[in-house]
Amino acid sequence: MSGSKEVELVSAVLLYAVRCLAEGDHPALYSMRFGPREVEALRQMSLADLSRIETLRAHCLKVELNREVFWRMVGYLEQQRDTEAIQQAFVAADAPLEMVQTLFGMGSREYTRLRRTLTVTPGIGRPPAPSEALSNAVWAAWSKRVQAHGALPLPPQAYLAVHAETGASLRAVWILTRGWLDDADYGPLIASWCTQDADELA
Repeated sequence: MSGSKEVELVSAVLLYAVRCLAEGDHPALYSMRFGPREVEALRQMSLADLSRIETLRAHCLKVELNREVFWRMVGYLEQQRDTEAIQQAFVAADAPLEMVQTLFGMGSREYTRLRRTLTVTPGIGRPPAPSEALSNAVWAAWSKRVQAHGALPLPPQAYLAVHAETGASLRAVWILTRGWLDDADYGPLIASWCTQDADELA
């Protein structure tokens, strides 16, 4: 059994138990059913003793799965995976730093790393202003979703939908929509959409 996966498991758990003992984490030891005698035995173990375990054929563990915790963990991992995929889609669609900071709380270092990983070509100088046709298309797609959602900023998926529907980069989408919010003509109109929806939900 030397070198088997079972022995590796026993060695890892005992090493963890020794660390818990060193850090005074007795509740963790008791939850693994280490009583006072077992704790004292751990206290006497050396690194050489732990390495000798690999030569033994004894398997002193009973491993059980906590299904409730397992599925909570799986759900969290799936959520993180989905979020990371959306963030990558944003960066690949040339979303500016301000946009990903607002929607995801992403820092500049992570933003730069993602751009390098996804080989997004950095822009040189100020990006050209979107054409009137593109601006109109973005307005139609974005305003429709603002009225439906009733709050700003929109969920990330909504911005990706505007990008897919219009072909505009997310940088252009962000610049245009931020400009409309500050515009004397568009700003109050957009605010009324959000206020109306909030009143209806109250």
